[in-house]
Amino acid sequence: MKLDLKIVEPIVRSALAEDIGFGDITTESVVEENQIGKASLVVKEPGVIAGLDVAACAFHLVDPKLTITYLAKDGETIAKGQAVMEVEGSARSILTAERVALNFLQRMSGIATKTARFVEQVRYYNAKITDTRKTTPGLRVLEKYAVRVGGGRNHRFGLFDAVLIKDNHIEMAGGVKEAIMAARHHIPHTTKVEIEVETLEQIEEALEVKADIIMLDNMSLEIMREAVERIAGRAIVEASGGVTEENIVDIAKTGVDFISIGALTHSVKSLDISLDIVALGREE
Repeated sequence: MKLDLKIVEPIVRSALAEDIGFGDITTESVVEENQIGKASLVVKEPGVIAGLDVAACAFHLVDPKLTITYLAKDGETIAKGQAVMEVEGSARSILTAERVALNFLQRMSGIATKTARFVEQVRYYNAKITDTRKTTPGLRVLEKYAVRVGGGRNHRFGLFDAVLIKDNHIEMAGGVKEAIMAARHHIPHTTKVEIEVETLEQIEEALEVKADIIMLDNMSLEIMREAVERIAGRAIVEASGGVTEENIVDIAKTGVDFISIGALTHSVKSLDISLDIVALGREE
């Protein structure tokens, strides 16, 4: 599982430009230009690491001469106190890139860690964990990658690659059947149609016109179980809305195929990771 650095690099460049601006005035004032250092990126709490290549990209964009040593791989479960990367070279460069590198690594690792917890909870059930489009603007490719690293799956990437008919679409189209038939008329025959429903009556309408995927939106567990029974394998069933670590097992027990969780990306806690540097002398 790899990130395309051609896509990643512009994102990291933008973050560096935002942070550095016209220069790192603190580092340039305090650290001598020829000072050499060696830094370790250390995880301060257990979790699943994700985003090492993104962190490395930040360091190399600031200074291509920096030497980077990977001590872990994306997807590994890391213990508290474990170093995941070492960076050696210009101390100025390391310190200038530090915050951007850590910001990406911490957030992506937080997403992977949270995803892994959900995946572990439903390991004995049919349900698969998937993300949503509730991502940080501009960082979707990184955040969805982190979900995959954590063992989850990606829902559609954007508006362009899948049909998902939601309540507002249904309202504008005049009903569930009307919305699905309109979508079928417009899209290629190879594209699946997913529709979000809130009632059992809407499920019957969706089945009548052969929706491929039916999303059960914020339904009670009782209604969800009945919905799965009614659908009876005629469509993929996805549960969405209000999913937490406290209720996800009960949702999985209803027999749904997928559970989509916006919280994987929109309200995740970053993993605590720090950079510790030691001086190695001065470059001649």
